[in-house]
Amino acid sequence: MATIVDVASLAGVSTSTVSHVLNDTRHVEPETKERVISAVKATGYRRDVLARSMRRARTDSIGLVVSDAGEPAFADMVHGVEEAAAQLGLSLLLANSAEDPARERAAVEALLDRRVDGLILARAAGSSPALLERIREEKKPLVLLDRLADLDVDQVGVNNQSAMAALVEHLTDRGHERIMLVSGDLRVSSLRERHDGFRAAMLRRGLEVPAGLLCEGTVTAAETFDRVQAVLRASTDSDERPTAVLACSTLLAAGALRALQHAGLRVPGNMAFATFDGFTYSDLFQPQITTVRQPAFRLGESAVSLLMRRLEDPSAPTRILRLDSEIEFRSSTD
Repeated sequence: MATIVDVASLAGVSTSTVSHVLNDTRHVEPETKERVISAVKATGYRRDVLARSMRRARTDSIGLVVSDAGEPAFADMVHGVEEAAAQLGLSLLLANSAEDPARERAAVEALLDRRVDGLILARAAGSSPALLERIREEKKPLVLLDRLADLDVDQVGVNNQSAMAALVEHLTDRGHERIMLVSGDLRVSSLRERHDGFRAAMLRRGLEVPAGLLCEGTVTAAETFDRVQAVLRASTDSDERPTAVLACSTLLAAGALRALQHAGLRVPGNMAFATFDGFTYSDLFQPQITTVRQPAFRLGESAVSLLMRRLEDPSAPTRILRLDSEIEFRSSTD
């Protein structure tokens, strides 16, 4: 294996000059720089990146753990993180927790073992507070993404409650008073915020929220399908049946829409429908579904920005960013 000494000998320069060329740490005359680069190519020399990173106490890499990298909103967040990291010359190590706290802990430990410079974490449902303490023990910069918490740590997410309030106002302005909310696992902070925003917005409109119309606790599309079916079966009286359904995520929307279809209910003919996050290529759906779109790519970019700020100034004040979502009003709520 070629060494830096071999490169220096072939180029006719000192090893320190080779180092300055490779690391861009001092001006080197263009002719000399070209000789060094040619010698590197000729010898096949490769820098020992790990040794260099240990000397600098940096690896130029960041870790990202999300709960479901395949879900459309998270996929866009990952792309945002990846693009921002690439522009900064950083490598990205990605892990998927699959909503499993044990798997999340293992992923974080693996990333710490690989000496990433910092972590971005979209916490799994039921994530242990001990995990954040573990990251603090390692003195690693941390940014919480999407799923925020009442903690003194940098975070970036969206204004879930205001987006939900806008959906409720949109539906109630169209005469809907019995609205089913499919909120899913309320251990997930973003889903809990949407759930709380729904209840608050309904109360502001002077409307009751019957417990039977709150579909909570489901994790999979199949569970959501069963739960929504049960609600529809229990409300056979037209005065009890909901006239609209709000789903708090793509996965929940899939289960709810299947249940409506199975019950022979047409959207929007028999039931108005809206969701958060939505589906890829949603303009191909018939009917087109009213959707709250998170600025997911920007969330990912902002997470990297917060992380780099913390790396550059560990004593900087904590920042919590809340971005606004965009609501695409479509025919499913007409």
